[in-house]
Amino acid sequence: MAGSGGLGGGAGGSQGAGGGPGATLRAPRAPLLFAALVLGAYCLCALPGRCPPAGRIPVPAPAPAEPPCAARSPGTSGLPVASGSGRRRFPQALIVGVKKGGTRALLEFLRLHPDVRALGSEPHFFDRCYERGLAWYRSLMPRTLDGQITMEKTPSYFVTREAPRRIHGMSPATKLIVVVRNPVTRAISDYAQMLSKTPGLPSFGTLAFRRGLGPVDTAWSAVRIGLYAQHLDNWLRYFPLSHFLFVSGERLVSDPAGELGHVQDFLGLKRVVTDKHFYFNATKGFPCLKKAQGSGRPRCLGKSKGRPHPRVPEAMVQRLRAFYRPFNRKFYQMTGQDFGWD
Repeated sequence: MAGSGGLGGGAGGSQGAGGGPGATLRAPRAPLLFAALVLGAYCLCALPGRCPPAGRIPVPAPAPAEPPCAARSPGTSGLPVASGSGRRRFPQALIVGVKKGGTRALLEFLRLHPDVRALGSEPHFFDRCYERGLAWYRSLMPRTLDGQITMEKTPSYFVTREAPRRIHGMSPATKLIVVVRNPVTRAISDYAQMLSKTPGLPSFGTLAFRRGLGPVDTAWSAVRIGLYAQHLDNWLRYFPLSHFLFVSGERLVSDPAGELGHVQDFLGLKRVVTDKHFYFNATKGFPCLKKAQGSGRPRCLGKSKGRPHPRVPEAMVQRLRAFYRPFNRKFYQMTGQDFGWD
């Protein structure tokens, strides 16, 4: 009781006289209990915070004993999957990059194919959620029948150092699709997206260059992502070049059917998605899907796609072109493709 009396005395001293020893002992318990509950709730919410929010990944049937972020509800972006037919498999093909290259458009175009089943949202398993394990990853996938291909796309995989090793550990036979785009245009597009989310950002030039128009700042992610040759070097330590298909983001806009033909060949699929599925939306500046039979209107990507780019001074654009030129040429040599960016 001496210890309790000392604790009570300290509390009583801070509160002043009155209430007696019983009151001084009870007074701090409620706030302490409340603080403990708040801290516990914060920890539970913070632990899975590196993975995508629960509502973003469609899972047709929730599994009972999954971690909190696996309790996911079906999303409108996911393909309808018949419950009880087929089974969930690891993806045989992944769209691994690059951000602002055209990966969302490619995935939506591919999902027209009856033999492709793809996760609508980005699971970020091989870069953010790997500790959840392969069984958790497979539980996110749509069900497929024999002969169908399971796919997902997460563009940040291409620039994540650990991703090739982890994907190889899942299956060394995985086919890898990389949508690439002129790295200067891609960087400006990336900045436009950042600016839409954070309007108070410094100017493009402030972030892209050190000390005014000094050296290009490769520490900035919008610049670093465009060093395609460096990222590919890391992937070729685990996968042969034959496992890759490099899709031109520019040609995906100007000739979507042609690029989709190459993708379908690479995946071993019949060429089902053809030019009859597309029309060019002049307002958005990229192709949209013609309305399907029974649908009321054509399908275009969301409002965030095709947003206007901020004006960047021509001197900065030329500096960036000169900076990327040797990296682009090395990338052309590595892939055996000239993307015509120089």
